[in-house]
Amino acid sequence: MLKTAEQNIKKETSDVLLVQKGKRFKKKGKVKGNNHAIAKSSGTDHNKKTPKPKPTSDATCFHCHDVGHWKRNCPKYLEEKKKGSLTSDSDTKKTKLNDLKPSFLWHCRLGHINEKRIMKLHKDGLLDSFDFESYDTCESCLLGKMTKAPFTGVSERAENLLELIHTDVCGPMSTVARNDFQYFITFTDDFSRYGYVYLMRHKSESFEKFKEFQNEVQNHIGKTIKFLRSDRGSEYLSQEFGDHLRRCGIVPQLTPPGTPQWNGVSERRNRTLLDMVRSMMSQTDLPLYFWGYALETIAFILNRAPSKATEKTPYEIWTGKRPSLSFLKIWGCEAYVKRLTSDKLTPKSEKCIFVGYPRETKGYYFYNRNENKVFVARNGVFLEKEFLSKGVSGSSVHLEEIQDVPQFSSNPEDSQENLQAVVEPVNETPALRRSERVRHKPERLMFIVNKQDDILSFDDNEPATFQEAIESPDFEKWLEAMRFEMNSMKDNQVWNLVDLPYGVKAIKNKWVFKKKFDMDGRVHIHKARLVAKGFKQIHGIDYDETFSPVVMFKSIRIILAIAAYFDYEIWQMDVKTVFLNGNLSEDMYMTQPEGFVDPKNAGKVCKLQKSIYGLKQASRSWNLHFDEVIKEFGFIKNEEEPCLYKKANGSALVFLVLYVDDILLIGNDIPMLESGKASLKIRFSMKDLGEAAYILDIKIYRDRSRKLIGLSQSTYIDKVLKRFNMHESKKGFLPLSADISYALSVTSRYQADLGESHWTAVKNILKYLRRTKDMFLMYGGEEELNVTGYTDASFQTDKDDSRSQSEYIFRLNGETVCWKNSKQSTVADSITEAKYIAASEAAKEAVWIRKLIIELGVIPNAESPVDLYCDNNGAIA
Repeated sequence: MLKTAEQNIKKETSDVLLVQKGKRFKKKGKVKGNNHAIAKSSGTDHNKKTPKPKPTSDATCFHCHDVGHWKRNCPKYLEEKKKGSLTSDSDTKKTKLNDLKPSFLWHCRLGHINEKRIMKLHKDGLLDSFDFESYDTCESCLLGKMTKAPFTGVSERAENLLELIHTDVCGPMSTVARNDFQYFITFTDDFSRYGYVYLMRHKSESFEKFKEFQNEVQNHIGKTIKFLRSDRGSEYLSQEFGDHLRRCGIVPQLTPPGTPQWNGVSERRNRTLLDMVRSMMSQTDLPLYFWGYALETIAFILNRAPSKATEKTPYEIWTGKRPSLSFLKIWGCEAYVKRLTSDKLTPKSEKCIFVGYPRETKGYYFYNRNENKVFVARNGVFLEKEFLSKGVSGSSVHLEEIQDVPQFSSNPEDSQENLQAVVEPVNETPALRRSERVRHKPERLMFIVNKQDDILSFDDNEPATFQEAIESPDFEKWLEAMRFEMNSMKDNQVWNLVDLPYGVKAIKNKWVFKKKFDMDGRVHIHKARLVAKGFKQIHGIDYDETFSPVVMFKSIRIILAIAAYFDYEIWQMDVKTVFLNGNLSEDMYMTQPEGFVDPKNAGKVCKLQKSIYGLKQASRSWNLHFDEVIKEFGFIKNEEEPCLYKKANGSALVFLVLYVDDILLIGNDIPMLESGKASLKIRFSMKDLGEAAYILDIKIYRDRSRKLIGLSQSTYIDKVLKRFNMHESKKGFLPLSADISYALSVTSRYQADLGESHWTAVKNILKYLRRTKDMFLMYGGEEELNVTGYTDASFQTDKDDSRSQSEYIFRLNGETVCWKNSKQSTVADSITEAKYIAASEAAKEAVWIRKLIIELGVIPNAESPVDLYCDNNGAIA
């Protein structure tokens, strides 16, 4: 018997006594009884039989835990072993002991409801007849239901159906479910505790989901909703929601600020739902984005399970019928489902996974791993006991939601059937098999820098309104950002409070919130901007001209390539509240900002003295003002690039590059650079960012010992991949040029009439970007600063209009500074003509580059002709 037990005991089990080859392994902790130790063999003859020791009066049985006998003498154990219901292992895991108990089987079938509910179902005769036996602690429940002490509170109960409905929105969840669902909204009837759950993509869908719920329940019950209890979330406080409630005669009951306990029914429902979802998810190996199916399954089960608040089940009170539970199965278990069509040689069924109960059809949801889809079928053969024998999956389940936060005054002074139907494809990304070989990127695309791997934690949950900001978890940071913005308005004397002149309309404004990321993609600034609704401005009255230049990216690359060659200093500055520096020539009136209305002058409006974000002329006003100021400091504007300035004093020189509020100072004389920074700080509120490292979503790497500068857009690419849910996709092998300009040029032609093939092509581009995101442009290593151009053309690449494709690139200091890949504007009759057109376009670009670098005045041979290479003799001739 000892040998049999040894073969069945798992080596990693920590709380059993193992006997192996004469060695003794003691159970950890205290051992009850004095005769549990097995004497170590003192002889060398292991085949010699020794008499079995007899239990003492205080010996404890490991099977039934009674005193006076051991397990091998236990009547219960011998009887169960005779029936074949237990293995000879005396101390298997609790879950395996539980697996044999019908009560635990129903505990899992019913979505891990508690034991009292199962006892009541058993007592009421709703479950199959069996001897109810308590089960040990469910490990899945421990993983999913650990809670704090409950809040004690008493409230009046409704006396009829639909008299009071509790509702709440939960989300956004940390993992996006199918169809991009991130939120869910619950509606619970107070009298019956019958609940509905709807999945949503955005909180703004709450109103439509309520109308859907209202129409369904009022038509089903034949009564109308009288009260709707919710928190003060912005989704319930919208104008259209309030107007609808008034039209329907529904009285809203809003919880006091900071007391979500008063909406305890909904809060408890949300917690119960998520607890049970986590429990069920932890018992399977399904991807976490199946939480939507688990949630709908739990809502279905809870309506058929007993509640402390009611004597009958919610389903019985709601429908007047006793619920049937015989069809319930363990969520996540495998099942064999009959195929719709099969030939004589293929199997008639397929192994799938049960993932829910459809509302519209009497049947089950099944997930087919091979076809990667979810479908509906009337029945199947469920492998529940095999599923339970596997135990808990052990996978960690992190379903997080943003909790409601206390609100505060907006005043700045107060700081506070065998018929199967395909439902949908499921985007499951299989695990990638990776080679252990160390991969190296080509040196022509990068140079080695010492840096940590980027750890991205992008958070796109930015408030859309002032109300959302004060209700968000980061409300203190948003409040601080708004106060900083208001102080900037005051410091720049942007407006005066006046009475609105007769016949004049004041434009409105809104708060815009933005999280700014550092070069590694981490949130480091919460920014709030007060923006005027400039779309209501009238041309000729409120504004005239609006054009304002910004520096071109190719100009930045050219100046950085030169800086790498001469080892110039590259410093960066940022203009705070940049548009507030522009002067207005028109009389403009604006309402006071939301949340910051002056209580003593509530009826007055803001007469704008300076430009403000959102005004059509704001950017132009700022640029004109900056141009005027910077020329006072001795800077001269470049005629070819209006946002590039130069200041020279003998051999010392400084270049200034302006992109709205981002400034680069590049030069060879540190005192002159310091003087330029000081001058800017006198006239504008500036932020000194030191040596340039990240500008316009471009990360700058520098190796000054080798005179190298690298430009990377890995962080920006990660943002794009995250936005389109491609950040965990396979890395593409599609051979593209590093700048993907040709691929974008071709795919962009089909934006007006997209198809699946076009979407697949775009996804391939994103996959390619994911593979090559860590490659970057590298400037440096050239002996001379020469501009070289290369041009080419593809003949009649567009079969619809027979137009050709032009391509050209220009290189400076070892790397590309300018490139273009676009369809030609006319039809070429031959490849020679197509390449001649491409060379003509490249020549125009070469002329512009030559003029630009001549004005820079730092390249000795700048006035020399630019070499332009073409591979067609006819075009060259």
